[in-house]
Amino acid sequence: MISDQRQCGTATEDELLGVTRELIDFIKTFTVDTFKDFQFRGDDDHDDGNATSPPGHVRTDLSHWQARHAKLVLSKVKEMSNLRYTLCPRHLKEHMFWKIYFRLVQCFVNKYEEHAIRLERIKKNSLEKDRAPKNNGFEVEMAEIKTECSSSSSISMDQP
Repeated sequence: MISDQRQCGTATEDELLGVTRELIDFIKTFTVDTFKDFQFRGDDDHDDGNATSPPGHVRTDLSHWQARHAKLVLSKVKEMSNLRYTLCPRHLKEHMFWKIYFRLVQCFVNKYEEHAIRLERIKKNSLEKDRAPKNNGFEVEMAEIKTECSSSSSISMDQP
C-alpha cells in the first residue's frame, strides 16, 4: 500500500517535471556527438562561464524547475548521467551541457515548465493575499472612533 502511494507520488513528480516516457526515449538517442556538434543560433552561443557547479551537483544557474528536472533525469536515465560524466568538463563546460540539453528537449518540456511557472505565480499571489492585513468592520470602526475622540479632545482643549 505504501509503495503504491510512493509510486503515485513519484509519477506525479515525474509528470510535473516533464519526465515522460517519450522524453526518456528521446534522451536515450543522445550521443556524445549530439552535444559536441550542437550549434546555437543567434546570441545564445556566448560562453559566460559565470555560473558554478559543485562536484556531483546540477548547475546553480538553472531555474528551480530546471534543476529539479535535471536531477530527476540524471537519476532516471543512466545514459544521460553517463553522457554528462563523459562530456563534462573535458569537452563541455557544465553550463553549456545543460544549455544544450534544454534546447534539445524544449519541445518536450516547455509546457511543463510553463505550467510550473504559472503554479508558482498562483502560490506567490496567494501568499501575498494571506500576508496582507485584513481589516474587518470592527477594526475599522475602532480606528474611526479613536480618530474622532482624538479630534474632539483637541478641539475642546483649544476652546476656552
